[in-house]
Amino acid sequence: MKRLLIAVTLMFASAASAQTAHDPSATLRKVLPAKVADHVLATIADARSHSLPAAALEQQALRLARSGAKPDDVENSIDKSADNMKQAKEALEKSGRKPTNDEIVAGSKLVGRGVDGSDISGFAKTAPHNRSLAVPLYVTGTMMDHGLKANAALERVHTRLMQKATDRQLTAEANATASEKRPATANKEGGLAHRPATAGAMNRPGVTPTRPVTPGTKR
Repeated sequence: MKRLLIAVTLMFASAASAQTAHDPSATLRKVLPAKVADHVLATIADARSHSLPAAALEQQALRLARSGAKPDDVENSIDKSADNMKQAKEALEKSGRKPTNDEIVAGSKLVGRGVDGSDISGFAKTAPHNRSLAVPLYVTGTMMDHGLKANAALERVHTRLMQKATDRQLTAEANATASEKRPATANKEGGLAHRPATAGAMNRPGVTPTRPVTPGTKR
């Protein structure tokens, strides 16, 4: 019995140690100046208190800090993302939904692209209520990234939702939209996908290729 208690104690101690080692707050304090870390952590705590996906903000802050972003840029990015999440959550709630964290994050990406909260709310209100809107919202953003206007992207995805398209189908169609926007020469010889690793003499500007010499003839 004593051995069992010791084993259980060690197990919980190990788990607590691992949690501390992977605690985003502790890591952020190591990689950011104290003042910036305090502000970022306060923003994350406020987001958590309003039932926003704080873990996504933590991971964003860590990713930016580790990528070498300036501390002020990390701070501004987290502030903006938290505000976008708040607007997305409010928009989705106005549609009569109780949004999940994934839906809030996806919606916040659209807010960050300039989509109005009323458009997101209208989209969610008339979309099927028996499925998550996380992937449809992400797909809408992807279509916007490849040239579609916000309203057109929302309308296209909404139409496919009403046709009961699956998340897999929506994703495939978004990828197809991206492919349509590629240059016509992207998959042809000499196109974007087939550039030579090194430029030969005949590829250099201003160099005229030498004609082959036929034996017995004069130049």
